Amino acid sequence: MTIERRPGASGIGRDGSPDQAPSVLVEDPERSHRAAGCGTGTDIFDNRLIFGDNLPVLKALVPDLAGRVKCVFIDPPYNTGSAFAHYDDGVEHAVWLDQMRQRIEIIRVLMAEDAALWVTLDDNEAHYFKVMCDEVFGRKNFVSDITWQKVYSVKGSARHISGMHDHILLYAKNIDVLTIGRIPRTARNNKLYRNPDNDPRGLWRPGPLAARNPYSLGTYPITCPSGRVIEGPPNGSYWRYSKERLRELDAKGMIWWGKDGNNVPAPKIYLETVAEGTRPTSIWKHDEVGNNQDAKREILDLFGEDMFDTPKPERLLERILHLSTAPGDLVLDAFAGSGTTGAVAHKMGRRWIMVERGEQCHSHIIPRLKKVIDGEDKGGVTEATGWRGGGGYRYFRLAAPPPASNAPIGEPARST
Repeated sequence: MTIERRPGASGIGRDGSPDQAPSVLVEDPERSHRAAGCGTGTDIFDNRLIFGDNLPVLKALVPDLAGRVKCVFIDPPYNTGSAFAHYDDGVEHAVWLDQMRQRIEIIRVLMAEDAALWVTLDDNEAHYFKVMCDEVFGRKNFVSDITWQKVYSVKGSARHISGMHDHILLYAKNIDVLTIGRIPRTARNNKLYRNPDNDPRGLWRPGPLAARNPYSLGTYPITCPSGRVIEGPPNGSYWRYSKERLRELDAKGMIWWGKDGNNVPAPKIYLETVAEGTRPTSIWKHDEVGNNQDAKREILDLFGEDMFDTPKPERLLERILHLSTAPGDLVLDAFAGSGTTGAVAHKMGRRWIMVERGEQCHSHIIPRLKKVIDGEDKGGVTEATGWRGGGGYRYFRLAAPPPASNAPIGEPARST
């Protein structure tokens, strides 16, 4: 499927050159902020809050930051046709998709070779957005369509099916060098590991010996210590080890035959070998990463009012940044909304850039960031990250508004 682009609508010409001269970002030190006692006025902070339409802002960032951003998270308007308090995202479908493509093309330029792009969308545009991203990034660089359980109660007024999830599309700049981290293990995960035979290697759980991958050396009979003969693996499967390898593991005490020595042999999987964490799945439950109500409570605690329609909980951003960044990496959010991405990135020791064109940049994002920096934000992931305050950010604005011929998408109140 190919998405037709309207002549003159893109911010990047068909020859690859910009349709207009790059905008200039001007720093306003009066709106910048640093923690008390954090150096002098000559200190340079990599964290940037930029006020303005994200299309010219993204273009302005290219000369300095092309290939340097490690993680991009965006929560763009979902194009639902709903009238929100701070913007109307009911843009005609083809126009919305083309406007998004303009931004994604520039975002890709800013991304490092091993960077990841995370995009939250609902059913209205997620599937069309994926086709567009397949064209921009290449289909091979699509990683996953993650289901985030944003609500946990059934909506009785739903006409047919009560929707409970949003999509999180994940793309790699280059999937061959992308690294996705592990989710920290929980006490619930570790309860599966025991040590009934007092193995000196520690806690373990039994793993399957049979696998469906064809293996020419994996079709032999097995004699259990009890004398029971297992003629071979189950139909349609193969033993994952050769006879010789199974014998070696058994000699080392790394095979479990059951208490009476009569079970199908099970290779031991030791806790110490998986201590770094579990591999993430494509389903993220609300009790693991938060939900809409958690996010609204966080906003209410911060601002004393619930003025964002679709905020994202801090735990959701914490997981995303944990999986795709390390301390010191640069994170970009071009639809800053309520500033959740920057707040979480700051608490996790990541560098960040947020772009927002709505007035909530001044009324909500700046006060929120000041609380984080001054150690006054006690909610969200503050306790989990051990955050106590520190650091700072620099505030920038566009030197001049973009030409009217490139109408901005309705960014102002996407409330990440």
